[in-house]
Amino acid sequence: MPATNVFNHIHFRNLRGDLFGGLTAAIIALPMALAFGTLAFGDYAEGGAAAGLYGAVLVGLFAALFGGTPTLISEPTGPMTVVMTAVIANLVTTNPENGMAMAFTVVMMAGVLQILFGVLRLGKYITLMPYTVISGFMSGIGIILVILQVAPFLGQSSPKGGVMGTVTNLPDLMANINSAKTILALITVAILVFYPRIFKRYIPPQLAALIVGTVVSLIFFGDVDIRRIGEIPTGLPQMQVPTFSAEQFRLMAFNAVMLAMLGCIDALLTSVVADSLTRTQHDSDKELIGQGLGNLASGLFGGIAGAGATMGTVVNIQTGARTALSGLTRAGVLLVVVLGAGSLTATIPMAVLAGIALIVGVNIIDWDFLKRAHKVSIKAALIMYSVIALTVFVDLVVAVGVGVFVANILTIERMSKLQSKDVRAISDADDAVQLEPEEKQILDRAHGRIILFYLSGPMIFGVAKAISREHDAVEDCDALIFDLSDVPLLGVTSSLALENAIKEAIEKGRQVFIVGATGSIKRRLQKFGIFDLLPTSHLTIDRTQALRQALEVVALSNESFQLNNPNQPSSYDPALEGTGNPGTEW
Repeated sequence: MPATNVFNHIHFRNLRGDLFGGLTAAIIALPMALAFGTLAFGDYAEGGAAAGLYGAVLVGLFAALFGGTPTLISEPTGPMTVVMTAVIANLVTTNPENGMAMAFTVVMMAGVLQILFGVLRLGKYITLMPYTVISGFMSGIGIILVILQVAPFLGQSSPKGGVMGTVTNLPDLMANINSAKTILALITVAILVFYPRIFKRYIPPQLAALIVGTVVSLIFFGDVDIRRIGEIPTGLPQMQVPTFSAEQFRLMAFNAVMLAMLGCIDALLTSVVADSLTRTQHDSDKELIGQGLGNLASGLFGGIAGAGATMGTVVNIQTGARTALSGLTRAGVLLVVVLGAGSLTATIPMAVLAGIALIVGVNIIDWDFLKRAHKVSIKAALIMYSVIALTVFVDLVVAVGVGVFVANILTIERMSKLQSKDVRAISDADDAVQLEPEEKQILDRAHGRIILFYLSGPMIFGVAKAISREHDAVEDCDALIFDLSDVPLLGVTSSLALENAIKEAIEKGRQVFIVGATGSIKRRLQKFGIFDLLPTSHLTIDRTQALRQALEVVALSNESFQLNNPNQPSSYDPALEGTGNPGTEW
């Protein structure tokens, strides 16, 4: 297990703040759970509102109890609901009898995957992706959420085909607007947008919109046929037996991976927000286990998938919460609603929930970065817009995969160009490299017969080409010195390029020296067998010593050098090669 303590951080020293935070989060969660549950089920089956509440209770309960972020509020979120909508639509359409049970099984599978991610300690890698990709992905999710609300906002059933179905049927939807339902949706949006800040202390805008919209519908549109949630069955939910179909298993597994990854990203990004507000540090791996247990339980009892919710978490913290007791309190309050107050939701119009979900979608869109992305970087803006387009019109996983791949390739290219500047073949005193006076003197006296091959910084695979290019540029010399003193990392590809350069130099009769290869660099070269190619005396940790030996090689092998440097002693003795100097060699 990633943590010795199984449970989340809970104590009773902040009892009032935790209880008040949990109560406030529950009040906000109620309309959101109803809206997301209804959206996820769409027109495929009844009971969406109940599934949203079950998800809010169970995901929130288990994530708070076993997670790794004390103040995190977990429940159905916009991004998770968008994926859940597609999952239910696909499975119910192809399997009318067992499709809903299979959809709940997908939620269970996603939970198991999240638990596995946590046990394998993959939490720190989940959110390692460029902000351009995260921004584009979340904005795409927001746009999908807005588009999916168009039909219910206009008082009609959602067309089949998801986003593309809604877009292609937009003229028909506009031509058949249900004025009563649209007015209710507009009232809901108006309340959420223009809600006075001072009132937020007493009642959240989502709950106010839910109450006002319902009252208006009963008073002014009581005789109009308005679709409402209906009474939610009270009592504990029925357990859902995992259901598999051999033909649909591949699709179920793919959807489970998508839900699991999105849930991990959503939860851990919200955990980072919680850390910044509370000045604490969450446990990513433990949080993934808590999220996985929550989704496993939610799917097992007929709830939709959930993750860390930013809005609920921020409100929870701002109202005084500091431990996971707040999350447990929130789950308990919602459980009371599920068990005994289901009749209170019976008259809530679906159009009001559509207005709430539409504003959630608008708020998910990263407007701040959209407005300035092109000013920051054209490439970054193109990546973000591409991810948005792929998210909306192709697939969520494809969008993230392509975005991360392109962003990483551009980053590697940029880093490789910068790093390649630190690969130099030096034949005389070079101001860009700090050399000792004696080292400069030796290089000057060698008249280009000694090449100092200087490398610095991480030698990732993108730098291998620079190593080969610089080595190929070396025309004629007697000794080649590879200085790795300032190399903290030597990748496999760069190691192979270095090996090829050394072998080629040896084949041309050049004396090769390696300087400063210690620690992990030394072990890497040993594993490649590069040290076996050279005499022990040619492996030093002192660049000056290597230059002295190289100068002796030049003096011995080049008669013209001896004539041009009559004062240069020739102390090189081939019989002593390999004995080395204990103070500077291994």
